[in-house]
Amino acid sequence: MNGHAFFFAGVRLTALPSGALWWPAERLLCVSDLHLGKAERLARRGGTLLPPYETQATLARLEADLEATGAERVLCLGDSFDDGAAADGLAEPERLWLRRLMTGRDWIWILGNHDPAPTGCGGSHRATAVLGPLTFRHIAEGEAEVSGHYHPKCALAGRARPCFLLDGRRLILPAYGAYTGGLWCHDPALVALMQPGALAILTGAKAIPLPMPRRAPQTRPRSSSFAR
Repeated sequence: MNGHAFFFAGVRLTALPSGALWWPAERLLCVSDLHLGKAERLARRGGTLLPPYETQATLARLEADLEATGAERVLCLGDSFDDGAAADGLAEPERLWLRRLMTGRDWIWILGNHDPAPTGCGGSHRATAVLGPLTFRHIAEGEAEVSGHYHPKCALAGRARPCFLLDGRRLILPAYGAYTGGLWCHDPALVALMQPGALAILTGAKAIPLPMPRRAPQTRPRSSSFAR
């Protein structure tokens, strides 16, 4: 799977190139910030019109990860839908696709700031989830926790890539969904959250661990298809 395996809070995890987190011992796949229905939400609110394919692209990526890992449990770390009405706005084929992926799996939706209430899509909905030594929530606030929200990104060879951020206290996942954009690792908000010596694990064709940049590069990275 070209992932990067590591230990966090005594647990062996793997950062997958797609931006998903795999916990083999629990057969659990964790993803964050799918933002399903973003194009529909922008159109509904009179914003920028985007090609309405981001939900299909995100579900296809998720299906590939589920097949590759054989995950029996899925945990979505919040902002799974772009707003409270986005779940109802999914096209019927997309709704059926999502329900097919959920069938037979223990599926947990963590509530986010974009989707702070249950969506009616099945599964269980929680503010936080505690599994073994790990706490899963949308926005980082404690220790031994896995979170999302910030959409971290980093540059490699001048190109932007979504990335995981990892230190001894926290693991922050990249945004998994298409059309999601990102926040540079050297942004003060992320520098304040992550300890010195933190890693940035870049997504793409393979997961690549690098020291987390804490200062802006002298040359501006180019955009690429990795930036979501």
